[in-house]
Amino acid sequence: MGRPLWAGTGQWGRAPLGRAVADGEAAAAPVGSGARGSPARRGCGEPTAPGPVCSTATGPVPHLRRAGGPATVKAMLLEWCRSRTRGYQHVDVQNFSGSWGSGLAFCALLHSFFPDAFDYGSLEPGARRHNFALAFATAEARVGCAPLLEVEDMVRLSVPDAKCVYTYLQELYRCLVAKGLVKTKKR
Repeated sequence: MGRPLWAGTGQWGRAPLGRAVADGEAAAAPVGSGARGSPARRGCGEPTAPGPVCSTATGPVPHLRRAGGPATVKAMLLEWCRSRTRGYQHVDVQNFSGSWGSGLAFCALLHSFFPDAFDYGSLEPGARRHNFALAFATAEARVGCAPLLEVEDMVRLSVPDAKCVYTYLQELYRCLVAKGLVKTKKR
């Protein structure tokens, strides 16, 4: 097997059709195409976008150069959920799947905004159907959050689908911002 495209002297250039070249070698697929083995699918320190790329291991990490990318938004949303639910019993938000399985994380998140909506202390981790129904109904009634998740679907799965939970939380956040309950920094 030949040496990886990103190894060598670090002299990167642009070839026709948007392909990156190093030391005279051509990439297998256009940069950013997402094809397996293409630079866009490789790890830290490798080319991900047209233009100059770091030439040594000490240079900037390409995926961190794009402020506000999907990974950054996802991490920020997870941290926001974690900070809003910190201190709630039976809630430890670590991800967008298992952390939301009992429904208590949804309830804690909403309770942090609407403490008068329900008695969080009376909720039980095993009452998943009740917890999901309470959280989704509260979100819809208090902030107009679209019911993107079905209680039955959430109860059927022992570990919720991370993409579904993430999408719902994005919508909940958007609704809270629209109601003026979450302040965002102006750009």
